Amino acid sequence: MTASSASILPLALGIGLVAGLRSLTAPAAVSWALVLSVLALGEYVADVLPGTPNRTKPGPLVARIVMGGLAGACISVSAGHSWLAGAVPGAMGGVIGAFAGYEVRRRVVSGAKVKDAVVGVTEDLVAIGLAYALLVSVEM
Repeated sequence: MTASSASILPLALGIGLVAGLRSLTAPAAVSWALVLSVLALGEYVADVLPGTPNRTKPGPLVARIVMGGLAGACISVSAGHSWLAGAVPGAMGGVIGAFAGYEVRRRVVSGAKVKDAVVGVTEDLVAIGLAYALLVSVEM
């Protein structure tokens, strides 16, 4: 991956946003590891189940922060920069994505009077599309 120091911050923040939406999509996209991809698929299914906890609760929120930081660190290291230069904005993106995603989803479900699962699947596609767009924006 070739990325300048200036491009690491928005890239890491962006992949953190993806983690905020779907915690396992960010590391799966960055690593494209089979196991993480399978876990990400499982997360898409679990997201629409009624018993799934809110992403802004402590456990799920910490997972999004950690996964955003991990994905951001991987991007930074792969570009020859410090892991910390990517981990911090990645973790921040995880927080932003979690709360922004929650609020947008809540408002769309209540305002448009659509089922939560429909909005959830749409959010899955947004997370995947954003991860793809971010990663193809740099020369691999």
